[in-house]
Amino acid sequence: MRFGGLVAVNNVDFAVHPGEIVGLIGPNGAGKTTFFNCLTGLYRPTRGVVRYKGQVLKPQPAAVTRAGVARTFQNIRLFGNMNALENVMVGRYCRTRSGVLTSILHGPRYRREEKETLERSRDLLSFVGLTDSADHLARNLSYGDQRRLEIARALATEPGLLLLDEPTAGMNPQETGEATDLIFAIRERGIAVVVIEHDMRFIFRLCDRISCLVRGEVLVEGTPDVVQSDERVIEAYIGSGPTHNQEAGR
Repeated sequence: MRFGGLVAVNNVDFAVHPGEIVGLIGPNGAGKTTFFNCLTGLYRPTRGVVRYKGQVLKPQPAAVTRAGVARTFQNIRLFGNMNALENVMVGRYCRTRSGVLTSILHGPRYRREEKETLERSRDLLSFVGLTDSADHLARNLSYGDQRRLEIARALATEPGLLLLDEPTAGMNPQETGEATDLIFAIRERGIAVVVIEHDMRFIFRLCDRISCLVRGEVLVEGTPDVVQSDERVIEAYIGSGPTHNQEAGR
């Protein structure tokens, strides 16, 4: 992905397997969020393609979502003046099929899909631990609850792959632990997860595999043990010595 003379992402060949949790780490400006934007159709890659289940994805967010790839954002993007339940229902509508006419007339298909959407959205709020917040405006929720609500909305699209951009940023240790449990629960539902995160303790405990991106290129990829012991990663991101490395792995 080029922006004029700047190469933000370069020759990144990245695969995710079913039921896998993959971490994407790297210093600020490494190209991690740009890479997510390419995957989800917000950016049209200068070169290369994105495939999901063998099919080339059109660089259009709606097409990517319908194909089964969902994401959250580094900066929370909820509808602040909608309540929590309504925010999740918005995510669900990409799976409904009612046309304009039947929606206006509230025909049988519309009523059936509205009922299914409501039930599914309530189930997802329960899944992320927000049952009691269903009627609360999104802007009035705590920061941690807003993060969980954004994940619930992404899950409402019925993804097979979920991309999380810094899901624990700004969280306290208790909230980070709850986020870890939630991501494991998502994996148990058969959904693969890719996580961008700067919290090294969190990422090394969570992930099956980690890729380190530096200056838009993959520096190293492997298990958490392999990545955290690689001197190039230590120098580029984690720290500059064995003490930092040992601390990150605790």
